[in-house]
Amino acid sequence: MGSVWSRLGSEVTVIEYNNAIGAGMDGEIAKATQKFLTKQGLKFNLGAKVTKGVREGDVVKIEYEDTKKGKTVALEADVLLVAVGRRPYTAGLNAEAIGLEFDNKNRVVIDSEYKTKFDHIRCIGDVTFGAMLAHKAEEEGIAAVEYIKNGHGHVNYGNIPSVMYSHPEVAWVGQSEEQLKEAGIKYNVGKFPFIANSRAKTNNDTEGFVKFLADSETQRVLGVHIIGPNAGEMIAEAGLALEYGASTEDISRVCHAHPTLSEAFKEAAMDTFGKPINF
Repeated sequence: MGSVWSRLGSEVTVIEYNNAIGAGMDGEIAKATQKFLTKQGLKFNLGAKVTKGVREGDVVKIEYEDTKKGKTVALEADVLLVAVGRRPYTAGLNAEAIGLEFDNKNRVVIDSEYKTKFDHIRCIGDVTFGAMLAHKAEEEGIAAVEYIKNGHGHVNYGNIPSVMYSHPEVAWVGQSEEQLKEAGIKYNVGKFPFIANSRAKTNNDTEGFVKFLADSETQRVLGVHIIGPNAGEMIAEAGLALEYGASTEDISRVCHAHPTLSEAFKEAAMDTFGKPINF
């Protein structure tokens, strides 16, 4: 929303408690995204803990603690948009009255087949575990019905795409570099910039790049991170690759139409083994 308001002419300041934007984003992608948004005019105060937000007339007075410098900073704004995450909304469901169990985050407790403590009541989506994303809930709904009808269902929680609808758009699926390092998995990185893609140049929309993370021995795709035009659409091809255990060589051998933005996807896959064509 900050990106939208900035492009509409507002002066936008982001106050973020963490030391990086984009929770769950690959670190390199987060830094690049902040760089692009800063160039658009957004201001970022990271490591900032908001302690006060009060409207006085037409002005919102805000105070935050700079956690690095240990000092309190005050600023004024016309509007304060609070975006500190989501929580389950169970009001009106009458869940407590029938005895459903909740965890310490007020989420409905379920088993691996989405059953609550009552076998005939199943629960999916934002009121239970996992990312609060519509497409994740949709997959769970299908799986829950499959369990009821057939006794088996499937959702691959390691393959749920995320999209940030800023400009440039950001999308990712699978693991980040930070996660792979923590797990001790050896990997190769492949990248391809949109500035070298003919369709992006024709559209005059060249910010960003496609980034692949692949197993260093098998080339199996482990994660894909895209910042740039059409990222939210392009990430679907990455999800397909992850779901079926494709390698970056598999992707490189698929003919991608020219001129399209998806060529950058193919080139980034080829870069994981050092063979991009156009860069």
